[in-house]
Amino acid sequence: MAEKLKDILFPLEKVQLFGDVLNEVYPEFKTGEFVAAVCDKNWSDRELKEKMRHTTLCLHQFLPSDFKKAVGILVAIVPKVTGFEAIVLPDYVEVYGQEHWDISLPALGELTKCGSSEFGIRPFLNKDLEGAMKYMNKWADDEDFKVRRFASEGCRPRLPWAAGVPALKKDPSLILPILEKLKNDPEEFVRKSVANNLNDISKDHPELVLDICERWQGNSKNTDWIIKRACRTLLKQGNKRAMLLFGFANPELMHVNKLVFSNHSPKIGEEISLEFELELNTKGKQKVRIEYLVHFVKSSGKTSPKVFQIKEVEMKPGKHLISKKHSFKNMSTRKHFSGNHKFEIVVNGEVKSDGVVELNDLNKEN
Repeated sequence: MAEKLKDILFPLEKVQLFGDVLNEVYPEFKTGEFVAAVCDKNWSDRELKEKMRHTTLCLHQFLPSDFKKAVGILVAIVPKVTGFEAIVLPDYVEVYGQEHWDISLPALGELTKCGSSEFGIRPFLNKDLEGAMKYMNKWADDEDFKVRRFASEGCRPRLPWAAGVPALKKDPSLILPILEKLKNDPEEFVRKSVANNLNDISKDHPELVLDICERWQGNSKNTDWIIKRACRTLLKQGNKRAMLLFGFANPELMHVNKLVFSNHSPKIGEEISLEFELELNTKGKQKVRIEYLVHFVKSSGKTSPKVFQIKEVEMKPGKHLISKKHSFKNMSTRKHFSGNHKFEIVVNGEVKSDGVVELNDLNKEN
């Protein structure tokens, strides 16, 4: 059986190393007792974020009760801590620093250098958005690229695994000056965060993001790279303005014929192929984005759509044979259930053909 992410990223030996580093900086730190407290009988059953929070709570027992002194110790070990356990440091500030802004916010900027403070900043954003965003704006000018990336990542409206910030989803205007500062950052790590932030914003304010992308387009290779990633959700949705922005041809001039499946009744775990003919009635080469959408059956019996890209390419007029394999193998991110799964072929944002495949349980006899 494959190792779980929670055991790979935060194994027991990391707890011991974490304690040893703390003891180097703070000799009064009782490493043995700390490790015993963290690695209790429930350790292996805890999920990744549960392990992080449990470690934070245990850490509090062995650091000075004075918050300023405790945070000083955590900041001092930054150069010596790597790996997921470093996320414990900003989590400590999140849990115990809400009433100490003058200490907590500068500390998050330092702690992000070893383990991103993107989760730790969220309660501060919710408590005083404008006050916290002043720090984020300042961090966008930092010499350290990890701090600059934190300035964008920490204020993403839909940051995965993180507490929501409803005010930023409703009005992302305070984010935009930060993204403007970072749009040509020399580090791809930072630019990727800018793109992801814009993609988050596009889910609630598509026209705003398209305005920004149209203004940034052609400014540099960096901004062109960012806006393509930033519009990925809009492109999957077939947003007409996004399609035009990236030069995709009019879908009315394209047709899909003869959609066939290699197996109309596969079992869970099996792979099928789909094949169709794409016809372009255009005068010359055209930029084409070909995708297929699967309406997956959920445990409730309802369906949920997911888009898969086939290719994005310039194509000549005429007929082109397109084929793609699709797997119904269960994954950690998707479990399959029996029932009718509708497939739709999407060309430049427009559904051109569809068909149904009946997915069966593994134990079902043909």
